[in-house]
Amino acid sequence: MKPTLRQMEYLVAIAETGTFSEAAKQTFVSQPSLSAQIKDMEAHLDVSLLERGRHGALLTPIGEEVVARVRIVLRQVEELKVLVRESGGTLAGRLKLGVLPTVGPYLLPQVTRELHAAYPELRLFVREERTLDLQDHLTDGRFDLILSTPEDHPVDCKRFDIVRENIYICVAPDDPLAESREDIALEDLKGREFLTLGYGHKFATVVKDLALQAGATTSGEYEGTSLDALRQMAAMGGSIAVLPSLYAISEAKKDPQLIVRRILHPKAQRQIGLVWRNSSPLAEKYEKIGQVMRRVAEAIMS
Repeated sequence: MKPTLRQMEYLVAIAETGTFSEAAKQTFVSQPSLSAQIKDMEAHLDVSLLERGRHGALLTPIGEEVVARVRIVLRQVEELKVLVRESGGTLAGRLKLGVLPTVGPYLLPQVTRELHAAYPELRLFVREERTLDLQDHLTDGRFDLILSTPEDHPVDCKRFDIVRENIYICVAPDDPLAESREDIALEDLKGREFLTLGYGHKFATVVKDLALQAGATTSGEYEGTSLDALRQMAAMGGSIAVLPSLYAISEAKKDPQLIVRRILHPKAQRQIGLVWRNSSPLAEKYEKIGQVMRRVAEAIMS
């Protein structure tokens, strides 16, 4: 008997969770049943896919290769299911969406509400990841599409532009820059310290580029894990939080402890778009999702 799709799903679940018990919970099956299915798969392939130990399960080198190929198979099967369901012109089925943590929480709540109202049979599974991980997981099939900065993804991907974000500064009320709420020139930030996110967040690169252009510096003592963390550090005074507009408008401007001002400079922008594999047969469907995202983003920005 050949490996079944279900066995492939079990193997991927073990690869993602690192344990048989968590994989069983994720796939809604008993642990003994999952273990037996994996043993059956290994017996058929005549190879050990997992290294079993007291602390979990690790993929063997050949197991890593098999999982990479299994992800492609499962991705293509899921695309086939969605394509068949949507032959009537509607959106249905399950789609896995990866999002930047600097975008998702501030755009997706309204997007998911509108998508559910328009396409009640569509199930959107969302996961936040850094730019580096988004591309890897789009390539290996863990994501069907990603909400990211399109220029950071290869040319063999297709894109649908959602919104061009402006970049804002955020300072404490007693900061000299808080005397005005008008747009601020980049050169007016010379000599100041910018707060940034940690490694792997592309937005950190945007902030560092702006700091270099302005003659400012980036903090060597603090790297935030979220935009909320940067905002809270700015509220303590001294440093400047640099924030994208979806967050600045939907969150930071509501904080009475902070003053938010837009940076007026051509480089103080970033493009956000929906990105998917060029090989996907669902481009027309993804564009429908992109249109909803664009409409919501425009409403927030206005």
